[in-house]
Amino acid sequence: MQIRELATGLQFPEGPIAMDDGSVLLVEIARGTLTRVRHDGLVQVVADLGGGPNGAAMGPDGAVYVCNSGGFRWHTEADGCHRPVGQAEDYSGGRIERVNLATGQAERLYDMVEGFALRGPNDIVFDAQGGFYFTDLGKTRERDMDRGGVFHGHSIGSAVHAVVRPAMTPNGIALSPDGRTLYYAETEGARLWAFDITAPGRLRKDGWPSPHGGRMLCASPGGHYQRFDSMAADALGNLCVATLLHGGITIVAPDGSTCDHVPLPDRYTTNICFGGRDMRTAYVTLSGSGRLIAIDDWPTPGLRLNFQA
Repeated sequence: MQIRELATGLQFPEGPIAMDDGSVLLVEIARGTLTRVRHDGLVQVVADLGGGPNGAAMGPDGAVYVCNSGGFRWHTEADGCHRPVGQAEDYSGGRIERVNLATGQAERLYDMVEGFALRGPNDIVFDAQGGFYFTDLGKTRERDMDRGGVFHGHSIGSAVHAVVRPAMTPNGIALSPDGRTLYYAETEGARLWAFDITAPGRLRKDGWPSPHGGRMLCASPGGHYQRFDSMAADALGNLCVATLLHGGITIVAPDGSTCDHVPLPDRYTTNICFGGRDMRTAYVTLSGSGRLIAIDDWPTPGLRLNFQA
C-alpha cells in the first residue's frame, strides 16, 4: 500500500467524506469547522460551526450532516501530539447540524432526544431510506462521565429516538453492505457491537447478559492497550476501525472471527473513509499530528455509502 500525505496543519481532523471530484470533506474538531481538502492539497473552510464538530456524512438532499460534540479541552504532549482531554470550559451542547455546501450555512436539526439533551454526538451513517443512525459518546469531566447511546433520526428533522441505551462511550458507527446490521465501536473497551435491523430505526435485541441487547463481536483484539474510534465497512462487510494509542486501522470480520492491523504513524488515528473510481483509496485522519493521508490500493474495496457524492 502506498501512503500519500494530502494535507498537514489541520486542527484535529475527523469525519472524512470522499467526494467524486477528488476532494475530501472533513471536520476540524479543534478549529470548529467543516473543511474541504482539494485534490491539489488546498484547504478551504466550508462552514464555521463552533463547538466540536466530529462525525459527518452526506445526506439525501446533498447537505452534510454533522455530529457536533459541543467542544473539548485540549492538551499537547511533549512529542507534539494534540489530543482532547475532556469537556470544554465553554461547552456549547451536543447537536446534529445540517450544512448547506453551497452557502456554508448550518442549521441545528436535533439537540434533544426524548426529553434529554444530546451530550457529545460523535459519528453518523445514513441508511438507504434517508434516515440516519448516530452515536452520542457523552462527555468526560474531571470526576465523572456521561453514559451515551445510539439514535435514529431523519434528515427532514421529523423525529428522533434512542435505539441503543445505555452505552459506554459509543463512537464509530457503520452499516453492513446489505443494510441489515448496525455496528458501533466502543472507545474505552475497544469493543465492537452488532445489532440486527428489523425495520428502519428498529433493532432486534438480545437478552441478559448483554448490557443493551447487542452482540459483542470482539474486545481489544490483539491484546494491545488501545481504544476504538470511528470506522468504515468494506465491500465484503469487514469493519475497518480507527484505533487510538495502538495507532492504525484494525480490520475485523463481520462475525468477529478474524482481525488484522494496519499500523500508521499517529497514536490518534481517528477515522477512515473510502473513495476513488474503484473504492480502493482509503482516506485516513491522523488527528494527533493534524494530517489527512490517502492509502492507495487498499486490499479490499470500500463500501460505497448511501448518498456518497
